[in-house]
Amino acid sequence: MIVVTGATGNVGRPLVETLAAAGKPVTAVSRGEAVFPPGVAHRRADLAEPSSLKPAFEGAEALFLLIRDQELEVRPVVDAAVDAGIGRIVLLSSELAATRSDESQRAFEAVVVDSGLAWTILRPGGFASNALLWAESVRLHRTVTAPFGDVGLPVIDPLDIAEVAAAALTGDDHAGRAYLLSGPALVTPREQTAAIAAAIGEPVSFVEQSRAEAREQFLQFWPAEVVDASLAVIGTPNEAEQEVTGEVERVLGRPATPFKEWAKRNADAFR
Repeated sequence: MIVVTGATGNVGRPLVETLAAAGKPVTAVSRGEAVFPPGVAHRRADLAEPSSLKPAFEGAEALFLLIRDQELEVRPVVDAAVDAGIGRIVLLSSELAATRSDESQRAFEAVVVDSGLAWTILRPGGFASNALLWAESVRLHRTVTAPFGDVGLPVIDPLDIAEVAAAALTGDDHAGRAYLLSGPALVTPREQTAAIAAAIGEPVSFVEQSRAEAREQFLQFWPAEVVDASLAVIGTPNEAEQEVTGEVERVLGRPATPFKEWAKRNADAFR
């Protein structure tokens, strides 16, 4: 049995669906109520309360670990997995662990690596699904407002991350590996806007923000340190953050999904 934490998220949900479709027994873990495909067990638990994880971890062989709270003490979670007899753990980390030596991600990774379990670390770059932040303005005004309109990044489809995670959870060739995951090509916010317009069959205009305007907007949702780190990556990415790594294709045997295909699959969100 495979346990998937963060099972309602952009990566967790498609991972649950991918594993279930392959006939793997899955337990989906979330803090709140949720509905999953037939045959998927659901357990409510909170990573911040390791005692709540015991029923979810019992009898499991592998664990997908997704941590949203950067202040979380992850060692008790990993200890709970060890105590439950879980033998394999796949951690969803971030490219920032490699490209910016992000301390919180590095700390999470170190606990997993030192756990004694077979481990795989996934370090994706920016998600294609971040474009959903534009959905309301596209629906209401057919406009995307964003900074750094002509700076390209190889954003990745969360479904690709989920499929790589499924491979690592079920295969024996990924232990001790850290995968830097990217999409197949650099794509700018202006180009993403054009792809969304093509997906919905309507013109969508792009309005470029200044860095200061974007920072003020993002501060409504995220702490200042997260905002500043994000703006650094999307505004002045380093060479590693713009690298098309090819890891998705190496693991899955197919190319990573282009942003335009993600936009087509999610067109209804923008209509």
